[in-house]
Amino acid sequence: MTNPPLPQPEPMTLPTLPVQPFGRVARSVAGYGVATALLLISPGLMVFAPAAIFHCAMRNGRRAAWAAGVLALVLAGLCVYLVPLSTVADPAQTNMAYASFLGIALSIAVPSIFAVPLVERQEKFGTVLAFSLFFSTIGLGLTEWIMRNAASFSPYAAQVREQTQLIALNVANVKAAISGQGLYGRLYLWLLEHMPQVFPASVLLEIAIFFILSLMMVGRLSAWRSFATTRVADSEMRRTYLFRNFAWPEWLLFVFVIAGATPLLTGFAQTIAANALALMVSLYILQGLAIFRFMLAKAGAGYVGGAIGFFLLGMLCTALIGFLLLAVAGLFDPFFDFRHLKRKDDSHESHTD
Repeated sequence: MTNPPLPQPEPMTLPTLPVQPFGRVARSVAGYGVATALLLISPGLMVFAPAAIFHCAMRNGRRAAWAAGVLALVLAGLCVYLVPLSTVADPAQTNMAYASFLGIALSIAVPSIFAVPLVERQEKFGTVLAFSLFFSTIGLGLTEWIMRNAASFSPYAAQVREQTQLIALNVANVKAAISGQGLYGRLYLWLLEHMPQVFPASVLLEIAIFFILSLMMVGRLSAWRSFATTRVADSEMRRTYLFRNFAWPEWLLFVFVIAGATPLLTGFAQTIAANALALMVSLYILQGLAIFRFMLAKAGAGYVGGAIGFFLLGMLCTALIGFLLLAVAGLFDPFFDFRHLKRKDDSHESHTD
């Protein structure tokens, strides 16, 4: 007598979007393309450009999002390159304006388009962000290469030169302001003087914050859409992209360890390693901040309690102690799993980020 075969679990499939008329999808793509183009050329609203592309995918599918992203790049490029820069007489400023748009397109818009399938599959917060930052790094490198070959202009050198001049003008005032503050004052001055050397790391950190805010917004928009259809103000995408659940992939620790060889290197290799180390420290500070947000939610802190908690943390950060604690917490989170993310425990979704 043979035992009956055990039932096999059905493979998990992603929910498919309902088929929409072509005209409606085309209008939606055009609207998202125009909106994304306006976001890309608006310095104050650029942070939401990835969210527009991701939300287009959520409503119309990945192909529509890709089309909207390409349309946005074309429209924004036409606005930048075809509108005469009559107010800019210096060719260096003109080249810098072109390089700025090219950098935005290749380090923000294009990585957002590439990341659409990951967001559609609701990959982990840190995975999507690491993927996007990888292509953002390539995009910044391509921007430098294109501008050097097309216009004999280096946006990296121009930005470093400008930062060096600004710091040189203010370093005397800073020395007078921090005199008598001991070790913390000397450390702050050392960080200030070395800022031009890690300029690429600061740009990538800014891009990382853009993607973090956009993913959080997409999660919130998905919750609103769920409430409009099912009257339930929650969704799996919202829970995935809550800031308190943000964690970098564990393989990023190897990059941190390799970048730790900065003092042993010289020349261009040391510059690359120094930028990698500065970026890794900053990224793990962000993860430490997510851990702090999780602890506040677990303690039941509401808006007032959360504001008080972040105010106290900000006071510690002014003395650099807060940054150190956040970096250590983020760095050791893969080993100790402070938030029990690997065990899928209660994540206190009743609180808002």
